[in-house]
Amino acid sequence: MENQTSVKEFLLRGFSDVRELQLLHFFVFLSLYCATLVGNFLIIVTVVCIHHLHTPMYFFLAILSAIDVCYISTTVPKSMVCSLMADNLISFPGCVAQVFLVVALAGAELSFLTVMAYDRYVAICHPLQYRLIMNWKACLQMAVASWLCSLINAAAHTVNTFRLHFCWSNVIEQYFCDIPHLLRISCSNTEANEKFAVATVFCVGSFCFVFVLVSYSFIFSAVFKIQSAQGRYKAFSTCIPHLSVFSLFICTVIFSYMRSKALSLPSLDLLTALLYAVLPPLMNPIIYSLRNREIQRAVQKMTQRRCDCQLSSSKSCSQQF
Repeated sequence: MENQTSVKEFLLRGFSDVRELQLLHFFVFLSLYCATLVGNFLIIVTVVCIHHLHTPMYFFLAILSAIDVCYISTTVPKSMVCSLMADNLISFPGCVAQVFLVVALAGAELSFLTVMAYDRYVAICHPLQYRLIMNWKACLQMAVASWLCSLINAAAHTVNTFRLHFCWSNVIEQYFCDIPHLLRISCSNTEANEKFAVATVFCVGSFCFVFVLVSYSFIFSAVFKIQSAQGRYKAFSTCIPHLSVFSLFICTVIFSYMRSKALSLPSLDLLTALLYAVLPPLMNPIIYSLRNREIQRAVQKMTQRRCDCQLSSSKSCSQQF
């Protein structure tokens, strides 16, 4: 190993070497990226501007949207640049930063989805104590704890990955720096790294899954006891979007990191990476917008205000002339 040259940069294989397909990849990713930014920024602006949405539930939803914006921005813009410029190289420090940010933001997303399940549990099962339990101090503490745990987990995985030697190959069969693919091209023994990655994903994923499952078992038990059909619908309208987003995210992450090597094919790797790195940030605002009446009404109200302001300003200008 001492006679081998250390890798200074990596080559992201991407989706294709054909120029026409590279341009297609660029425009498809550009469309997905723009749609994700618009949807998530719309939720953030709506929550910030509409006063009656200043509640813990929408506070966490706005943070989740901000995480989604950062999450997709960590991988997709670099991939678009690689396709457009036909240059798939990424520097060693850039790869380190990408691994750290992907793991940190994925962990933060999972943490906040778990916290949001607890928020729904308190709101539905203990409505009279909701403001006491979910006060702003508690919300900030949960947010800080989620970020700290995610950053510590990301630092551990990043250090554990890049302490390895990379000297045989610098080709990553993925469109971004992903830990499983880095382990495959390392010239060091990666058995301990693989066990650590699987153990971490299993423990964190199992804890979050069981926590959300228990929370929703209590939630659904309480919802079915509600006499009013409108009350049941309102409760489900806030729970189903969250449960859908959580299921989508955790299933794709677990499948990506815990599937056997026999199922590790280049095309399948690209597909699963899209499922957990691009699809959740894109679908989160869509799911919440379609199922949450409060968000829909708030967006309509904000749009109406905007139209009224434009109309009034145009009238004032016409009167001046």
